[in-house]
Amino acid sequence: MKKFIPFIALLVLPTVALAQTVQTVIATISNILNLVIPVVITLAVIYFFWGLAKYILNADNEEARTEGRSIMIYGIIALFVMVSVWGLIGLVGNTFNVGQGGSGSGFIPTL
Repeated sequence: MKKFIPFIALLVLPTVALAQTVQTVIATISNILNLVIPVVITLAVIYFFWGLAKYILNADNEEARTEGRSIMIYGIIALFVMVSVWGLIGLVGNTFNVGQGGSGSGFIPTL
């Protein structure tokens, strides 16, 4: 155990040296999510439309229609979860009075 204490101290030292506040950490996380969220939402919409196309194009095959229907349901659930998390991030940002990105062009909607 004594061998790992210096190693752990080296891992923690940059955090202590930078002395970041909670607001800067939340702002950094928010900025990263502002970049990632639109890409993931686009992928979920594409996944939904893939299921829709599979459902429509295989109208005569019951098994393929069932698979297309389940893909569409998972796509809708994924979109709901992502947009809900998006709203929660906006709520946390507003609660802690953290800016939501540049000059009003951030992806998180303001309330």
